[in-house]
Amino acid sequence: MIKIRDIMTKDPITVSSEAEIIHVAKLLLEKHINGVPVVDETGEIVGIVCQSDLIAQQKELPIPSFFTFLDGFIPLTSMKQFEQEVQRVAATKVSDIMTPDPVTVSPDTPLETVATLMVERNFHTIPVEYEERLVGIVGKEDVLRTLMPNLD
Repeated sequence: MIKIRDIMTKDPITVSSEAEIIHVAKLLLEKHINGVPVVDETGEIVGIVCQSDLIAQQKELPIPSFFTFLDGFIPLTSMKQFEQEVQRVAATKVSDIMTPDPVTVSPDTPLETVATLMVERNFHTIPVEYEERLVGIVGKEDVLRTLMPNLD
């Protein structure tokens, strides 16, 4: 049985929550990776930022709908949700767009478990943690390589 330790990338590239989004976009493109863990000053994982988080910044903002009743405006959508969307679109730092507290796996996690997570939860990149420390990262490409072992 293949364990994640056998296929993960050790010593992954990381960013801080204060990193500029433009820096992360450049990093993802230059390194040909889908996502990077976000770590604090002690090295603890606090989030993950992926290409999809950056692409989400480019989507159209849904303008809240209102209806009038007795000369008052009543919102049909959540103003809090609208405010969160505005904040994501206007974000300049990783902390504004990252997914906090990401799902992680251990080095002993079976490959099948990670493949299931990736398919069912639409994850492309999963941090690997051991004793609350980041020790690696596994992506869909890593899993795909196990199907074609002679390509390395």
